[in-house]
Amino acid sequence: MSRISTHVSGGRRTIAVMAVVAVLCLAIGLLLSRLIISPGQAAANAAPPTAGPITVPVESRVIGNEVVLRGDVGYDDAVDLSMETGDLGGPAVVTGQVKEVGETIDAASVVLEVVGRPVIALPGDLPTYRTLRSGVSGPDVQQLKAALRAVGLDGGDPGGATYDAAAAAGVRALYQKVGYEPPSAGEEIQAAVKAAQEAVVAAQTEVRGAEATLATAARGTAGSSVTELDGQVRVAEAQLAYLNEQCAKPVDLENPAPVDCTPPARVQAETQLATARAARSAADAAPDTAAERDAVRAAKDRLTTARQALAEAQADSLTPLPATEIVYLPSLPRRVDAVAVERGGLVQSKFMSVSGATVQIAATASRADAELMVPGTAGTISVDGTDVPVTVAEVTEPDAPTTGGGDSDGAKAPTGDRRKVVFTVGELTAEQLAALQGSNVRVRVPVSSTDGEVLAVPLAALTAGPGGESRVEVVADGQSRLVEVTTGLAASGFVEITGSKEPLKAGDLVVVGVPPKDSDPGSTDDATPAATDPESDAGTEEES
Repeated sequence: MSRISTHVSGGRRTIAVMAVVAVLCLAIGLLLSRLIISPGQAAANAAPPTAGPITVPVESRVIGNEVVLRGDVGYDDAVDLSMETGDLGGPAVVTGQVKEVGETIDAASVVLEVVGRPVIALPGDLPTYRTLRSGVSGPDVQQLKAALRAVGLDGGDPGGATYDAAAAAGVRALYQKVGYEPPSAGEEIQAAVKAAQEAVVAAQTEVRGAEATLATAARGTAGSSVTELDGQVRVAEAQLAYLNEQCAKPVDLENPAPVDCTPPARVQAETQLATARAARSAADAAPDTAAERDAVRAAKDRLTTARQALAEAQADSLTPLPATEIVYLPSLPRRVDAVAVERGGLVQSKFMSVSGATVQIAATASRADAELMVPGTAGTISVDGTDVPVTVAEVTEPDAPTTGGGDSDGAKAPTGDRRKVVFTVGELTAEQLAALQGSNVRVRVPVSSTDGEVLAVPLAALTAGPGGESRVEVVADGQSRLVEVTTGLAASGFVEITGSKEPLKAGDLVVVGVPPKDSDPGSTDDATPAATDPESDAGTEEES
């Protein structure tokens, strides 16, 4: 009985072991089935997944269109200064007032001092070619008068072309302004003025003497006045009347008449009356003063001649403007770029190079871009990481055909398709100015922009409908639909969405491309744009 029980217990253990082994084999088999892949399954697993559309979200952003140019930084209108030295009569030795590079030359300021005399800068286009003095006429005189008025001095009417006393007074004021003695006409001319003044005084004295002589001759040679002659006539008449009265009385021998009534006495009385009357009549007749009058006329002629000589001498003595002491510049102020002389040296020809004190940037642009940049258009440049404002000053035809610059590919552009664009630069620090000198900079000029943030999609998201309308493909919940849209400004690869047939908001996904059917999974070029807008302008960069 015990044998039977032992036998049964051993059989059960055997069955349990076999069950455990079977379970382990099953588990190992299942595990191995996971690890072992058939060739077909391996090929299926290696195949790329089904490609879906490439989408990007609709954005809310500011869209700005700008033209990007490259330009050379410099100063406007560089010129070389030279001076006339022929009238100095000796070496043109520099004695002071030498400007340093970087200094500014203002209107009515001293550029240089030569042999103790100033060289003054004035605004004007016509170069100095002669000394201006009394009686000289021409456009250079008009330029001087206009320049004096420009610096606040009165040189007379700028329309007058003759160097006169008003112009000379303006020149004297100019020299007083710069702190130098006005030029002198010379000692000989001053001596001539003094001699002419003395001659006028002598001629005036001679005229007064001749006029006195004429007055004496006009009164007559007897020297008696008309009143005296009239008295003599009345006395003679009274004496004759008394004689006639006494002699007409009857003769009284005892009392004879108190007067002599004899015929000789009567004749004497009548003769005295006739003489007195003749003298009075002679006084009424004009005396012969022809010689005296001729003397007065001659004296006056000499006085006129003396006065003319004095006027000419005084005109010659007007303050001149030596050609050696003036230099004209088309515009002022100016910046000194280079100085070719030093104190104690000689001025040979060109002694200084100057340019406009205004920093400018000269660039070229295509005609289409230039038409977008009218004078006054604002832009920016970057100087040491800081944006500095610039402004379009002028847009003109280029001076010469552009070669090797302007377009991004460096190709030669026809002159007729190019425009020269000049920018003025905003306020700069000394460090920024030093960094910019002679450099080539990138200029960014916004030519259009949206008013704040707008809905925008990439240009690649646009497709054209059968009627030419613009559309975008919107993807939502695994489904896509075409939405007709109205576009606005396009720039920098984006286009503004101004309206849509269905609601569209920032964050909605739109399709910008789909991968090609035969694309390589490892290729980086896995998207093809659905559409582009050929009329969009995303900004161009011009290399000058």
